[in-house]
Amino acid sequence: MYYKTFYAFDLKTPVPAIIRNYTEQDFAELILVQSEAFPPPYSSELWWNREQLRNHISLFPEGALCVEVNGELAGSVTGLKIDFNPADIAHTWSKVTADGYITTHEPDGDTLYIADLCVRPKYRKLGLGKELVQSLYHVVVEQKLERLLGAGRMPGYYKQAFQMSAEQYLERVVTGELVDPVISFLLRCGRIPLGVIANYLEDEESCNYAALMEWHNPFY
Repeated sequence: MYYKTFYAFDLKTPVPAIIRNYTEQDFAELILVQSEAFPPPYSSELWWNREQLRNHISLFPEGALCVEVNGELAGSVTGLKIDFNPADIAHTWSKVTADGYITTHEPDGDTLYIADLCVRPKYRKLGLGKELVQSLYHVVVEQKLERLLGAGRMPGYYKQAFQMSAEQYLERVVTGELVDPVISFLLRCGRIPLGVIANYLEDEESCNYAALMEWHNPFY
């Protein structure tokens, strides 16, 4: 199981934090974290429910991590193992995660796929999202997997969609001509874009596009 203590930073102030596997005792607070991280207009139906969370800790507990600050849950990340074919990157969030129930988890898969990453707004300045992602890199190495994979929203794309394709938008974020709240964050986490996926998730800001982004296990 996973347990890491570290210091996050609130500007110049070190803040002790813990990343660990979440358990059934955390379910109520995990759902509260989701409600704060994804407020209206997000539908509450998109938050984790207890059945989904129970699947996470029973099917692949190694990929079910949360971060705790001063005894309070501040965020979580959830992953599952899949077999990935780089020649065919098209998929939807719904299909690859079984609508968040992760019954698509493949114990012998070669890839750790991120189903969800969320941090409470009041803790976002501490850099906890990056710490959670990097903790999954540890899982990739420990499990001897080839890569970590996930599709990132492109919430800044709707502002540029009238003048460029989603592929052009992603390229300009990678070159630094544009900044996207999610894609730029994932680049800072060490992720490399593999391409753009259409109709990945119903997401007005991203015009339903997502950027598929990889971290390749350097020890694989």
